[in-house]
Amino acid sequence: MRKRISLLAAAGLVAVGLAAAPANAADPVFTLTSPAEIGLFPHPGQSGKPRTSTVDFRVESEAEEPFGNQSTYTIDLSALKGIVDVTLPKEQFADCKLVATTVTCKDWGIWHGSPVVSLDLAAAEGSKLGTVVDLTMTGSAEGATFKPATTKVKVGGPDLVMEKADLKAKLTPGETQPLPIVFGNTGTESVKGVALELGTTHGMGLVEQYDNCAYSEDDSESQPWNVGWGTTVCTFDNEIKPGEVWEIAGALTLKAAPHAFIEGLIYGVHEAGSQPKSTQKLSTPRTGKKLGLTARSAKAAPRTADLDPWNNQHEFDFSVKNTADLVATPTSLKGKAGETVKAGVGFRNEGPAWIAYLRSGEDVAMADIVIPAGAKVTKVPEFCRAATASGDYREEQLGAPRYFCPTSHVIGEKENFDFPFELKIEKVIANATGSVTVGGWAPNGTRPASWDPNHANNKAALVINGKQVTPTPAPTTPGPAPTASTSPSATPGASATPSPGAGTGNGKTPNGGLAETGAATGPVLIAGVALVAAGGAVFLAFRRRVTGRA
Repeated sequence: MRKRISLLAAAGLVAVGLAAAPANAADPVFTLTSPAEIGLFPHPGQSGKPRTSTVDFRVESEAEEPFGNQSTYTIDLSALKGIVDVTLPKEQFADCKLVATTVTCKDWGIWHGSPVVSLDLAAAEGSKLGTVVDLTMTGSAEGATFKPATTKVKVGGPDLVMEKADLKAKLTPGETQPLPIVFGNTGTESVKGVALELGTTHGMGLVEQYDNCAYSEDDSESQPWNVGWGTTVCTFDNEIKPGEVWEIAGALTLKAAPHAFIEGLIYGVHEAGSQPKSTQKLSTPRTGKKLGLTARSAKAAPRTADLDPWNNQHEFDFSVKNTADLVATPTSLKGKAGETVKAGVGFRNEGPAWIAYLRSGEDVAMADIVIPAGAKVTKVPEFCRAATASGDYREEQLGAPRYFCPTSHVIGEKENFDFPFELKIEKVIANATGSVTVGGWAPNGTRPASWDPNHANNKAALVINGKQVTPTPAPTTPGPAPTASTSPSATPGASATPSPGAGTGNGKTPNGGLAETGAATGPVLIAGVALVAAGGAVFLAFRRRVTGRA
């Protein structure tokens, strides 16, 4: 059992920073939270085992310091008898017990958002559709007050299920294809109004615009975790009754942009008003056109038939035949002995494609910078790391002969990367020459990227007190123009098994592809793609700018 119990508190001691509030201070007020409402699958009777739904209870705190006293949490289950069966899973964050009709949890320490307990709920045999009961948690602790949390548990309810669209995975820049949207209600109650949410990556867009759809704006500076994804939300006031299947009555067309490469689509449907709130700025155009819905025969209903919010959406990966030309930038510096000079060393992407490893979050490329003789680095750019002359690890960051500077998980189609170094000229050496080489990560250096059509311009000179700067060809030959499928682990097509990943930032070979969301994200469709979950698990920060770098 996962217990987060402080050893100091258990020994009767008070840890620094976890002390209880002083007597003359107002008691802190903590808020218990849980879903406002949860629907349960109707009991199947003698035909099978009832399916469960999980409800999570948490405690929220706005205090700057953690609260260190022991807290006790209680849930009275007596009102659920004969309506809802409750199971306490073995794996819990606190010390929880279920005895008779009461769940009791004890825990030390309250942080900004601490999990308390998760309960598995199932409709009891003989329970009636539409029955609603309250599930309430209360809390107590010396020196603190708790606001209770209540979840309304309902037997039955609506269940919107999105049908998988039949899409073409391998495309060329500028190619279009229709996006068929078909969904049904496999639950026991009607839905009055639905919202269709579409998430598209930077190189995949929608051709048409409608007045009942809102479209995201470019807010990459204020919302860096949203870069790479666009959001579209279309709302409809139709009533979707149980057993009905609907489809869009109008055109939705996907188009691969000229800079498209490894692209993705997420599409889902939610009850209007209950869809996840997008963190992006949305605007509604005035086109005079409205996207509609039309009912379809129930015979065409999606195969999945359960009351489950995780089947409201699907995702799809595209592979677009395109290239991105990374060009190292020659740099020439001049200075006298003892002077410190500033140097912007880097490369640029000549396109036409952008490159994004949204699924893995791995670095796209890396600049391998060799410092000219006679100069010593006195200031290292953020995210760059020192190396020995042979490319091995070096602990001391200043004064190294070589530096590895990675990008983020995204390189824009016309992005410039300028890593700002400061070098002290300790000895004037005429035409002292170093280099900058750009490519994918490799042991002790870089390797030419498979999607880069011209490897000869991956290397350029870094010269101090020289007459001119001449690009130095890399010891490779240009390969054939690749398609997006040559990117590591970039497999186009529908993604069935999600495996969210995080950018390691350690220079390992990138996996490529899109940030997995799929079924693992449930109803959280686009607000946080990434995925991967901004802040909690995978915060894929784009545009971590070092001068002009992404």
